[in-house]
Amino acid sequence: MSAKEIIFEVREDEADGGYCASALGYDIFTEGDTLDQLRANVRAAVQCHFGDGAPGPVPKMIRLHFVRDEVLAP
Repeated sequence: MSAKEIIFEVREDEADGGYCASALGYDIFTEGDTLDQLRANVRAAVQCHFGDGAPGPVPKMIRLHFVRDEVLAP
């Protein structure tokens, strides 16, 4: 993972609806009811995290990696 990029793992919240995102390698977590709200919340969370004096430069790119679990019956 380069300092120029931060990657979030995004999952749909099947129980409550909406989306949850957590940053890989950083203590950043956020959620949103819609994808647009999630994107805005991710940007705000990154700015807040690095604005609080976290070590390293602010990433230039935020990547959202969507993870989907699917269970199949045998």
